Amino acid sequence: MTVREQTEANEYLLLSPYAAHAAESAGRQTPLSPCDLRTVYQRDRDRIIHCKAFRRLKFKTQVFLSPEGDHYRTRLTHTLEVAQVARTLARSLRLNEDLTEAIALGHDLGHTPFGHIGERTLDHLLEDGFRHNEQSLRVVDCLERDGHGLNLTAEVRNGILCHSGPRLPETLEGECVRRADRIAYLNHDLDDALRAGILKPFELPGDCLRVLGQTHGERINTMITDIIQESAGRPAIQMSSRVQGAMDGLREFMFERVYRDGWRDPEEARCDTLLRHLFEYYCAHPVEMPEEFVMIGYRDGIERSVADFLSCMTDRYATRAFSRLFMPSAFPAF
Repeated sequence: MTVREQTEANEYLLLSPYAAHAAESAGRQTPLSPCDLRTVYQRDRDRIIHCKAFRRLKFKTQVFLSPEGDHYRTRLTHTLEVAQVARTLARSLRLNEDLTEAIALGHDLGHTPFGHIGERTLDHLLEDGFRHNEQSLRVVDCLERDGHGLNLTAEVRNGILCHSGPRLPETLEGECVRRADRIAYLNHDLDDALRAGILKPFELPGDCLRVLGQTHGERINTMITDIIQESAGRPAIQMSSRVQGAMDGLREFMFERVYRDGWRDPEEARCDTLLRHLFEYYCAHPVEMPEEFVMIGYRDGIERSVADFLSCMTDRYATRAFSRLFMPSAFPAF
């Protein structure tokens, strides 16, 4: 037996009957010869880690735009925290940890510069709208590897698409990532908001904290432990009503005081203006985009190709592009 075949055999011995087994994957859009060492899900994880979109996440905003401190989350650190939480859930529930990790690492590859601010701007500009989960799937299907895509398995692609939005994932591993995404961003955004002084500890909702815990670690542990206790041996990933209610209450508090509050309105307006100007400019001058996006324009239309180009930008790339195109350079010395 190859190493891969041994791993696949071990999955049948060790995993839950509700887990996704690598040997039973629905496969890829373009078939590949099996790897002797890695299962299909391990191979997907490696393809995502080594792609350009994954590396760009380190320069994309999570919540705080261009923070001065070194310890604020970026889209990359968020992704790693989601992967850690999701893997803990999958391991404890005897689900496929490799599939879970691959979905988690790829779930935010389509996020725009400036976080959800950029997503909202592109959603307004495109006739069909813009949603980062759909763009993440587009990245792995169409944009990576010079337009050839990463050719991932159906289970990973479904998990990436359904990590947010109305559709639920088809696998429990995808459900783990969907839950882990909410656990991670709720807790680390709260941590960052406290660090930035946007929130004070005494302002946090006491009724929620009495259930979830007083510290960052306690809250994450409560949420994870509750899911494991409520989901073990069942074909669903779920929380108890008590912990779910406290989590929902904390989420409502975060939307009111952090996500929708006016503390960053001036920055949001600047980011919105920047992306709108770039969108209009490249729609009028598409040949100034990299060749791969020019070719997308021929196939899918100019606005779609410009949206792809802008969503691939990091915060600093978008800022530099705007400065180069719209900010006058210094007059030469006489």
